[in-house]
Amino acid sequence: MIKEKLQRGTLVYKLYLYYQLIFRYKLFYKRKNYSQFNEDLFLVDFFHNKKKGKFVDLGAFHPIRYNNTHLLYKKGWSGTNIDLNPVAIDMFNISRNRDINICALMSEKSNVEKTVYYEHGFSAVNSLVLTKGLKKVLKKEKIMKTKTFDDLVKYDFDFLNIDLEGHDYEVLRTINLKKYKPSLICIEILENSKDKENIFKYMTNNNFEFINKCKVSYFFKNKK
Repeated sequence: MIKEKLQRGTLVYKLYLYYQLIFRYKLFYKRKNYSQFNEDLFLVDFFHNKKKGKFVDLGAFHPIRYNNTHLLYKKGWSGTNIDLNPVAIDMFNISRNRDINICALMSEKSNVEKTVYYEHGFSAVNSLVLTKGLKKVLKKEKIMKTKTFDDLVKYDFDFLNIDLEGHDYEVLRTINLKKYKPSLICIEILENSKDKENIFKYMTNNNFEFINKCKVSYFFKNKK
């Protein structure tokens, strides 16, 4: 396919990104909300339509499509978006220029080399573990050095969104929640997740309480 052969930084590549953002997702621009399961509507209600808040989005995926922070951004918020896909970050840099957009592999330790398996740059499918089923799809690989939360985030924030495809708890437990004190945290927890109990326990131990669920997105409120 053409998009698999595009080289980052070229004019054709940039035009293709604009196509992705403006034409392909034109319907998303007209929507009242952008999250997959209306998470952003809950966020606006929780923060009482607050203007100019701060967020951190781990595993940001796409600046518009199924994004939990795009509606907040449109209302004046800004923050940091982190994803291991450089193409996704390029799209964030085009459409979310008030934000800090970082291509990084999040983990509990810094500077550890890990292999990331992927299909191609424009694909959202990637993994740190190459299962039998994924071998048919993820035929490329690259080495990335890990970064911790403290390596990348240097400010206090109101909202933390975590969607790291099964590595949520691994990164969550490295975040000093008593230091940053976000008012609300949203974590994707799949129904078959082996870490669900650990996540709830960790949140309770850090003075957070479960308050809402949108399909696989669990919201925890700071009881401060």
